[in-house]
Amino acid sequence: MTELSDRDAELVSAHEQERPARRLTGTLRLGVWIVGGLLSAYSLVVVFRPVEALEHRLTFLAVALPLVFLCYRSGISSALRRVRGAAPPAQPPEQPSEEARRDVVDRPGVGDWLLAAAALAVLVYPLLDIDAFRDRGSGAALTGLDIAAGLVLTVLLLEAVRRTVGWSLTIICLIFLAYAYFGAYLPIGWTIGHRGFDLAQIVSQLYTGTEGFFGVPMQVAASYIILFTIYGAVLDYSGASKFFIDLSFAAFRKSRAAPGRTVTTAGFLLGTVSGSGVATTVSLGSVAWPVLRRAGYPKEAAGGILASGGIGAILSPPTLGAAAFIIAEYLKVSYLEVLVYATIPTILYYLGIFLSIEIDSRRFGTHAVAVDAPKAGRLLLRFGYHFSSLILIIVLMALDRSAFQSVVIATAIAFALSFLDPEHRMGPKRTAQALAKGTLEVLPVTAVCAAAGIIVGVITQTGLGLNLSAIIVDVAAGNLILTTFMSGVAVMLLGLAVPVTASFIIAAVIIAPALTTLGVTSAEAYMFVFYYAVLSEVSPPTALSAVAAAAITGGNTYKTMMMTWRYTLPAFLVPFAFVLTPNGQALLGQGPIGTVLLMSAVSAVAVAALAMATGGVTGWPERLLATVAAVLLLFLEPVPIVAGLAVLAVAAAVHLIRRRRVPA
Repeated sequence: MTELSDRDAELVSAHEQERPARRLTGTLRLGVWIVGGLLSAYSLVVVFRPVEALEHRLTFLAVALPLVFLCYRSGISSALRRVRGAAPPAQPPEQPSEEARRDVVDRPGVGDWLLAAAALAVLVYPLLDIDAFRDRGSGAALTGLDIAAGLVLTVLLLEAVRRTVGWSLTIICLIFLAYAYFGAYLPIGWTIGHRGFDLAQIVSQLYTGTEGFFGVPMQVAASYIILFTIYGAVLDYSGASKFFIDLSFAAFRKSRAAPGRTVTTAGFLLGTVSGSGVATTVSLGSVAWPVLRRAGYPKEAAGGILASGGIGAILSPPTLGAAAFIIAEYLKVSYLEVLVYATIPTILYYLGIFLSIEIDSRRFGTHAVAVDAPKAGRLLLRFGYHFSSLILIIVLMALDRSAFQSVVIATAIAFALSFLDPEHRMGPKRTAQALAKGTLEVLPVTAVCAAAGIIVGVITQTGLGLNLSAIIVDVAAGNLILTTFMSGVAVMLLGLAVPVTASFIIAAVIIAPALTTLGVTSAEAYMFVFYYAVLSEVSPPTALSAVAAAAITGGNTYKTMMMTWRYTLPAFLVPFAFVLTPNGQALLGQGPIGTVLLMSAVSAVAVAALAMATGGVTGWPERLLATVAAVLLLFLEPVPIVAGLAVLAVAAAVHLIRRRRVPA
């Protein structure tokens, strides 16, 4: 994303599940940026000179984890101050300058340095003789030093997660560790009971192989995610973010719905630079809210547009959120195939937003707003090259290049093209800053992915995933509709407590198998879990993106949440279509092209019916009929489709009749 102002950065930190990083200064800041830049450079080199999996992940985490302790506050001193509730002194001392205050507050303490040193030690230790370390783990012949180092790393990862994303995921990890150790004490006959594992066995599972800390989530962080954050940073420093916003405002300027469409389009384009819904919402809101206000949008409606556009950044190709990379690894398919899965649902998502915006422009009586921006044609001619690297990623993957090589080549192209713009030319300083930013932005995700290895490792070791999946199916009495509904609710509730990446990982190993047991394909199950993990960011009662949007517009938080929910409604219902209906796989781009096009068209009509049902410009009879029509259409079967079209036609007729009876 573009560099946020202090106020916007505070909004992101207040409403993002990831905690705010320190604002380092002076020599320490330079040192951290140098180390971060070197880690980014290493990640780029490894793409073309591969390193053995365990060695690569150990090396990556050995640099990233110490940086977490230096870049993120412990929060302990603040918590103690809140507990003590100390009254302010009668004569407050003279306030230091803002720069001096940040230098004191944000400087790591002795404890932070000790934790960073411990993290470096326990991760470098296996690298001293990686083959012997791997052999000891596979043979269950760990030394006392192995066990001690594994336990220390476990504690360090729990602390890193607490610092970056809070207590929720930390507590969940502790529960799983306790379950692995005390499982033998569960009552006889419990489905989730197991024989129990001692410390050596748990450490062997988590520390010495690729089933725990260094499993698939860590692989994704150390390869896919770091490369895409570097790419996003290069795009940002080369001026792409500014171009995307300017182009969006230049493209829609004359109609009364144009301001809303502009904001949504800008959110989609900015999603190529950032994978954070909250950050996109805040960055976009600081520019777009004054325009929406001048156009006549109420605060809550404007907040809903901002939040739905922001969350679309995680749902939209070509740079989906981190969970999409994990899907590719779990399914053993190319990232391009995951992009294919997401294409039609993304189109339907934005179609729903655009239709709702069109309805709201009439409902609220909005009007066009003159925006001081260059003409779209002139912008495209001058800066349209920013799209080339995005297109190149898709083209290279279609030509059987790996996602890793594709994004690195695209990054190089974006770097080279930056020299066409003197203001954003990627000289040595800007290049170093982009490389450092790529690493610093991946630190919270790295901590989450490494800690998520605790959950995945315990589930694998104890067989908990299959047991819980069986419980879900049994509770739903083997009914696919009920199982799917329960799964969606469970993923959303999980997403209220932990970040999107963590909620997806947990749900993928526990909930997705329940769906596949009942005949759902793995692709459909994982994509269902993916969408509901992402949608937790716009789901009441937390709805982080909506809360951030309300903070910007000053609107009622609950009403902003409900407006966001209305704009994003297709994203909640379409996943049910591709899980529950035989033709639903067409919405993931699977099947004959004719079926894919037909089912996409039917789903588009269903989305239009949903917009009509929730738009508020029709009476309750039409809205009820439109709701029934949308549900029937999303069955994607011939008879329900015909019935749905008929009901929708009746709804339109009723609306026209009622409209003629109302005096002008």
